[in-house]
Amino acid sequence: MEEKLSHSERVKSEALDEILGIPFNVLDDGFVRVVDYMGNDSSIVQAARVSYGKGTKKVSRDRELIRYLLRHQHTSPFEMCSIKLHVRVPMDCWRQWIRHRTASVNEYSTRYSIAIEATQKTAPDAWRGQSHINHQGSEGLLDPVTGRELSQQEATLHQLARDIYLKRLEAGVAREQARKDLPLSTYTEAYWKIDLHNLLHFLKLRMAPNAQKEIRDYANTIGHEIVRRWVPVTWEAFNDYVFYAVQFSQLEKEIVKYLLQGLPDVALQKAEAYGWLDRDSKGILKNRQERLEFEEKMQAMNISLPWINNK
Repeated sequence: MEEKLSHSERVKSEALDEILGIPFNVLDDGFVRVVDYMGNDSSIVQAARVSYGKGTKKVSRDRELIRYLLRHQHTSPFEMCSIKLHVRVPMDCWRQWIRHRTASVNEYSTRYSIAIEATQKTAPDAWRGQSHINHQGSEGLLDPVTGRELSQQEATLHQLARDIYLKRLEAGVAREQARKDLPLSTYTEAYWKIDLHNLLHFLKLRMAPNAQKEIRDYANTIGHEIVRRWVPVTWEAFNDYVFYAVQFSQLEKEIVKYLLQGLPDVALQKAEAYGWLDRDSKGILKNRQERLEFEEKMQAMNISLPWINNK
């Protein structure tokens, strides 16, 4: 006999429903808002119990199950939840965003419509310097006097680019060609739909301290203002086991093991054998990215390293 399926209401998140459609401001003229969503924490549990069957009886409570799934990287149940966001973001930031190819996207078209009359502006005290270690990142701030001049030049450039763009349109130039010299700071808008598993991966990368500040601002807004409300148990587990967790390589585990055993000389030998402690002609340790990241982990746990004082 065919089993009849019982009618059930749509799964909701009351906390997320309260902010549905409300924009959260990001940068000077950007925003993120929730358009729609599917599922919540209970949807993850439901999917996992169908998938794992009797095996989940050992983890009977929903919170424990979600934490188990995330801790052991059983990701498919998190794909049962999805969310659609409406975002307004500068084009240079959007270039990084769109590299996450696991979402469905529909972007504002400047072939069809006139480009949004807004550009992301930089305050005089917000111009960042180039990092000497991370070649794709920034470090520190330029002095306000230089920053003021740069901001004035930025405003002039933005206005000139907009004026030329509008003159091209008035002259009858096609929108798809007239737009070609608009600055990357021009805002665009898009609908972005993604499942929770891939959204958490996006947040792991884009909330990280070494991510570009502009996209980090968007990621923090999505995480702390939206995901936290939508799936609070998953958000807690994500922070515990992914975002704030520390991962060690095999070599790093060996070094930590010898340090905890009170054998700093052995730990030092391991680091030297791995090429971490190579020095330049002046006897200064070379910047090895892997070693520097390990040093940050140790510093966060207040564990001293035998080569730190000999740099």
